[in-house]
Amino acid sequence: MLETREGGCHCGRVRFRAEVDLDLLSHCNCSICTKKGIVHLGCDPSQFQLLRGKTALKSYTFGTGVAQHTFCSHCGMHAFYIPRANPHRLSINARCLDGIDGASLDPKGFFDGKHWEEAQRRRIAETGQAPPPGAHGAKTLQAILDRAPD
Repeated sequence: MLETREGGCHCGRVRFRAEVDLDLLSHCNCSICTKKGIVHLGCDPSQFQLLRGKTALKSYTFGTGVAQHTFCSHCGMHAFYIPRANPHRLSINARCLDGIDGASLDPKGFFDGKHWEEAQRRRIAETGQAPPPGAHGAKTLQAILDRAPD
C-alpha cells in the first residue's frame, strides 16, 4: 500500500519525501549493495521529491556508469540512488526512512547482482519491464535535482 514517507541522510543535509510501498522491499547481493547494507525500496521519480540537499549530494559511478550511487558529501550516507537495472527509477534505502527500525525490515524481493546480466535478463522476462530506450541514471538524477529547491 502506498504511503507518504520522509527520510534522509544521517546529518540531515539531504532530505526527501516519497510515495512508497513498504511491502515491496528487496535486497541485492552485488558488491556495492552488500557493502552499503541497502534495503531497496523502488520508487518512480514522479513520486519522489528532494526536499533539501541538492548541493550536498555527490554521485559515485563505476562500470557502465549508468547507476548513480548518490551520497551525502558531509556524512557519506546513501539515502537513495538510481539503479542500473532501472535507470528511469530510483531506489530508496529503506533504512533511511524516518521512524524505521532497520532490524525489523524484511525484504521479500531479491536481485542477484553478483550475476547482474543474467539477473537483469530474468527480471525482464518475468516482469516484461525493461528500461525505456535511452534511459540513463544521470538523466534521472538530473531531473530530480532540477525539481529540487536550491
